[in-house]
Amino acid sequence: MPGLLRGVARTAVISGTATAVSNRVSRRQAGRWAQQDEQRYAPPPQPYGTAQPHETAQPYQAAQPPAAVPMETKISQLEQLGRLRDQGVLTAEEFEAQKGRILAS
Repeated sequence: MPGLLRGVARTAVISGTATAVSNRVSRRQAGRWAQQDEQRYAPPPQPYGTAQPHETAQPYQAAQPPAAVPMETKISQLEQLGRLRDQGVLTAEEFEAQKGRILAS
């Protein structure tokens, strides 16, 4: 019995040591990969005296409203929608939704 207990204890010590070493190697390798990624994806250094991005940013301007769509274009789009509805490609609900979108533009 003491020989069996000694063998089990030795196996536990060896297994614990191997696990600890393996975890340490994994953490070290992950750290190296993270450091390589930081170097690879970091922005290039700016030469001294050059403008920083926040200094060159354009002031906020409100978005321009979309240009009005000519009536001929709207009519053409509505005709295409009607054909798609008649062919069964669009349901009545889809047709009405798209028609509203076109007329609102």
